[in-house]
Amino acid sequence: MFTYERSNSSRLWFPCVDSFSESCTWTILITCHEDYTAISSGELVEVEHSVQKKKKRFYYHLQIPTSASNIGLVVGKFTPIVHPDMHEVVHFCFPTLKSLLLDTCGNTHRIFEYYEDMLNTRYPYSTYKQVFVDNLDSKYVAFATLSIFSINLLHSKHIIEQAYATRKILAQAIAEQYFGCFISMQSCPDSWLVRGIAGFLAHDYYKKAFGNNEYRYQVKEAMDKVIKYEQQFRPIVLDPSHKGYTEKDYFHIKNFHTWSPLYDKMHRVKSFLIMRMLENYLGRALLLQVFNKMLSLAQIAITQKYNSNSWHHLYASTGSFIWAISTVTGKNIDTFLKQWVFQGGHVKLTGSFVFHRRRNTVLLEIRQVHVNKTGVWQYLGPLMIWLQELDGTFKHNLQIEDNISKHDITCHSKSRRNKKKKIPLCTGEEIDMDLSAMDQDSPVLWLRIDPEMNLLREVILEQPDYQWQYQLRYERDIIAQLESLAILDNYSTNSTIRNTLSEILGNDQIFYRVRCEAAFCLRKVANKVGSQYNGPQTMIKLFRKLFGSPSCQHIVRMNNFSNFKMYFIQKSLIVAMAGLRTDHGICPHEILRFLLDLFKYNDNSKNKFSDAYFRAAMIDALAE
Repeated sequence: MFTYERSNSSRLWFPCVDSFSESCTWTILITCHEDYTAISSGELVEVEHSVQKKKKRFYYHLQIPTSASNIGLVVGKFTPIVHPDMHEVVHFCFPTLKSLLLDTCGNTHRIFEYYEDMLNTRYPYSTYKQVFVDNLDSKYVAFATLSIFSINLLHSKHIIEQAYATRKILAQAIAEQYFGCFISMQSCPDSWLVRGIAGFLAHDYYKKAFGNNEYRYQVKEAMDKVIKYEQQFRPIVLDPSHKGYTEKDYFHIKNFHTWSPLYDKMHRVKSFLIMRMLENYLGRALLLQVFNKMLSLAQIAITQKYNSNSWHHLYASTGSFIWAISTVTGKNIDTFLKQWVFQGGHVKLTGSFVFHRRRNTVLLEIRQVHVNKTGVWQYLGPLMIWLQELDGTFKHNLQIEDNISKHDITCHSKSRRNKKKKIPLCTGEEIDMDLSAMDQDSPVLWLRIDPEMNLLREVILEQPDYQWQYQLRYERDIIAQLESLAILDNYSTNSTIRNTLSEILGNDQIFYRVRCEAAFCLRKVANKVGSQYNGPQTMIKLFRKLFGSPSCQHIVRMNNFSNFKMYFIQKSLIVAMAGLRTDHGICPHEILRFLLDLFKYNDNSKNKFSDAYFRAAMIDALAE
């Protein structure tokens, strides 16, 4: 038995004042069968045994004022495991899953250490309990000192994929102990604040654990999801309590209980994105000082147990957040909140440019032609442009003042007739670049709009195919590379694009997710060209070059997944190849035979990692 969170629904299982802004200290008494263990919010004080009645009584005490919405409990046949590196943390699971639990939660203490160092504040509670249960309707639920997880998150050390997802969810649940449980929202419209801060902390740990490229990929994926939702359904208004907001849709958003599940999910995602934008707006150091200020005031408030007037620091609201930012930074964020928090929607920009040789300038035109579409609003404000020229990357901060704005950007480079040259990139490195494909009169290699994703936006940029190819080959930012791949399949008749995609797939210096996307882009190009391009043989040859046996490339080598990036590329390449089609819309015979041979020669006998997900990918490939 366990409680699950549906906003402020604690009143459904015990009588209480079920409001986020009503806190108190708690003494919780749970009586259960002697074979069971009861886990609840707070610190375990005592366990009484009644031998005659075959009962056990658990006493929990929570000294920090907490709202009823953040109180939870679990009762079941669990095995407790104290974390070896942090004794305040206790894990619970079913006895048969103990080995998986040890592999799953081994890095929990590192998450606490990272948050405490980042926020310059100790974990606010004296204990933390992680319980893994069956039939949980979500991946996790966070209560004060207690997080309940689905057993589907448990994995052995031999599983690769689940480790990424589970680590992120564990980090999110611990972040919500700080912002969500210790500092709770004051009301439903303020939920964006604690959700956004907790998401920001979790993604920041994810960046530390898995790298900046993986983090930026997650940000782009989150932004694409929010934009797709807002264009398909409705704008997501983070704080609808503002006096300028009026309800216009089929369900109200001022109360959790009227939200759709999908809206609730996208609200969490957008809250994180807006908090990340605020980091770019204020600066990382100042934003962390604001978080520290909020936690420090809350720590002081809990010491005054008999003076509840100071407990308002335990509740986060948009108003208190504005005050904290003003106090710490001296900055005014009213315009930012009006654009991104008090109204819903995102920005959709269409850009095109031409180079004027005489003036040595780029005429850039930014158009907002989708303003009246669902989820899109007019943006007026600063916009960052990066111009990659022959002499380096130059950043320009433009001001958007109308739906159609034109800007003259002066180039710092002169066009050169020589075909090869060392080009300095934004990272500071210089690379040899073949310039034979570019316009001989222009020094512009490529242009990027809002490369740091300072806006919640969709960008449609019109530039020649050779500039997209240069951006894919030589730009070091994975967002730029992914944007290029999303465009290049439209130029399928150009043979150099097919060669570029093949080079990206085989380039070990390219981030693995970009190489995976390149495989699917090459599939699209091959299907559009049809019989004019031998896509099946090209991709089979590439696969055998990367993963074929050294003695006989026609046979795939024994599985060795110690190189994670090559493992993910291998899976993606198999699924991409399965989507190849002839002019008649059927799978080529050589591809089908190739996939069946993969099953036949798959050998995982000497691999320390499981091939369960790999075999699942091969089955998905056959189902394409």
